[in-house]
Amino acid sequence: MKVIFIASFFVFIGISFGACAAENRYKLSNKQVDERQDIYVPGMGEIMGATQMRHAKLWFAGKNKNWGLASYELDEIKEGLADAIKYHPVFKKDAPIAAILEEFTNPPLNELAKAIEARDSKKFISSFDNLTRACNSCHEAASQEFIIIKRPSILSFSNQEFSVKKK
Repeated sequence: MKVIFIASFFVFIGISFGACAAENRYKLSNKQVDERQDIYVPGMGEIMGATQMRHAKLWFAGKNKNWGLASYELDEIKEGLADAIKYHPVFKKDAPIAAILEEFTNPPLNELAKAIEARDSKKFISSFDNLTRACNSCHEAASQEFIIIKRPSILSFSNQEFSVKKK
C-alpha cells in the first residue's frame, strides 16, 4: 500500500511539472509571436493584393447569391483597408491613405453592405461596379493609376465553393 502511495505521489509530481513546463512553453511561444507581430508590417502591395483577392471572391459570392460569404468578404475588405490606413497612413510620401479611402471607398462599401443585407442581386451588381470604379479612383489619387481593377471574369479559386449549399 505504501509503495502504491509513493508511486502515485511521484506520478502526480511528474504530471504537475510537465503541465507547468508546457504552460511556460505556451506563454513563451505567445510572447515570441507578439514580439514578431510588432516587427512585421505588411507592405501596401500585400494588403492590396489580399484586398484584390477579396474583391474577386466578393463578386462570385454575390453572383451566386451566397450572401453570408459576400458579407464575410466585404468585412474582410474593410479590415484590409483599415490595415492600409494603420500601417501606411501616408503612401509614397504624398498620398494620405485615410482621406483617399474615406472619399472614394466608403460610399460604395456602404452601398454594398445594404445590397447584401437586402439580398438584392441587381443592387449588388451596381454597387460592386461602383466599388470597382472607386478602387481605380483611389489608385489614381495615390499616383498608382497603372493598377486598374475590373470585375472578375474567371473564377480563380477552384478550391472554394461559392454557391449556397442546399440543406
